[in-house]
Amino acid sequence: MAAEAADAPLGGVEPALSCFSFNQDCTSLAIGTKAGYKLFSLSSVEQLDQVHGSDETPDVYIVERLFSSSLVVVVSHTKPRQMNVYHFKKGTEICNYSYSSNILSIRLNRQRLLVCLEGSIYIHNIKDMKLLKTILGIPANPTGLCALSINHSNSYVAYPGSLTTGEIVLYDGNSLKTVCTIAAHEGTLAAVTFNSSGSKLASASEKGTVIRVFSVPDGQKLYEFRRGMKRYVTISSLVFSMDSQFLCASSNTETVHIFKMEHLTDSRPEEPATWSGYMGKVFMAATNYLPTQVSDMMNQDRAFATGRLSFSGQRNICALATIQKLPRLLVASSDGCLYIYNLDPQDGGECVLIKTHSLLGSGTTDENKENGLRPSLPQSYAATVARPSTSTSTAPGYSEDGGALRGEVIPEHEFATGPVCLDDENEFPPIILCRGSQKGKTKQS
Repeated sequence: MAAEAADAPLGGVEPALSCFSFNQDCTSLAIGTKAGYKLFSLSSVEQLDQVHGSDETPDVYIVERLFSSSLVVVVSHTKPRQMNVYHFKKGTEICNYSYSSNILSIRLNRQRLLVCLEGSIYIHNIKDMKLLKTILGIPANPTGLCALSINHSNSYVAYPGSLTTGEIVLYDGNSLKTVCTIAAHEGTLAAVTFNSSGSKLASASEKGTVIRVFSVPDGQKLYEFRRGMKRYVTISSLVFSMDSQFLCASSNTETVHIFKMEHLTDSRPEEPATWSGYMGKVFMAATNYLPTQVSDMMNQDRAFATGRLSFSGQRNICALATIQKLPRLLVASSDGCLYIYNLDPQDGGECVLIKTHSLLGSGTTDENKENGLRPSLPQSYAATVARPSTSTSTAPGYSEDGGALRGEVIPEHEFATGPVCLDDENEFPPIILCRGSQKGKTKQS
């Protein structure tokens, strides 16, 4: 999940971070600033390890890392139409591609790389950066809202299908065909995300009150969660846990909501023969005769757990990760901090803030001392959660199949000293090295 920091808040104070994103399996955090970008490892609660930092590209507003590899994609406000792909451990640029308008978002997995513009989406083969497909004629998408399944065996893509309603287009990034459209919400889409296997798709509208989960690829509604009723909010991020048991949503409010994927079956335990049990049955039966909107609201599930932020109105993103064998809620904010909470996977409730890291300076912030946060390991839970194993138009600089006219494939042994393994920190697929003027410039169709 990625976020570009919002405009300066009231008072004229600019956000410390211009963008921030967790990688595909939430093991790394990337941030962009006026000076450049940084990459952090998320393997420890107490210590935030900086993996890489660069000030060669200023004013970065998109930075995406491919899992824990050395491949990172960067876009800068100085050249907002150009995507640069780097091997940061070697300090080399692999290639750069230019497009017809500003790049709004980038998504990648081990098979595909998506570049989203306001009216089109470009799908590249990440192994050689060939342009496989340009999806044209999509409704105006000024925020670059789109999602790519991190499971490269399906590489599903989701993007808005309407300007006025919350319709989602589900696209197969491998077969390069539209799968289906999903009427997800009455209002315009604000967030969309896949689970790790690509079997579920979650979405939220601009109202931000209801979050729905659909099955993939058939688009059937599986869950419906209510984030709140009192006010409309702006959803900042929406993300599944890696084991798909939880779904987390953050917004411009001070509360992060975590929902649990629990199937409600008809084989529930029989209510005791009490007055409250009898009234419960009457209440549920009555929903069958109420208007659809009312009965839907009564049947929606509420948050399993919540995380309280000390601020509101700031751009932020959330993630659910397993760190040191325990489930954590992570929140990165445009104020330049990473907040780490404990999450009780059995009982839920309010998550406990245990660490605040500064993403701009060194070490932790003064807030840890003010809140009396200790540097010791977090409290134990009744149960712990272990991590599961987990048609193209020809353009200048391209051949007819969308590849670079001139370039060379970097040998795989250049990326790692050991066997080829995409999970290895130094390994990713061979990429065509574009040189000089051989930049893939796309045409506006």
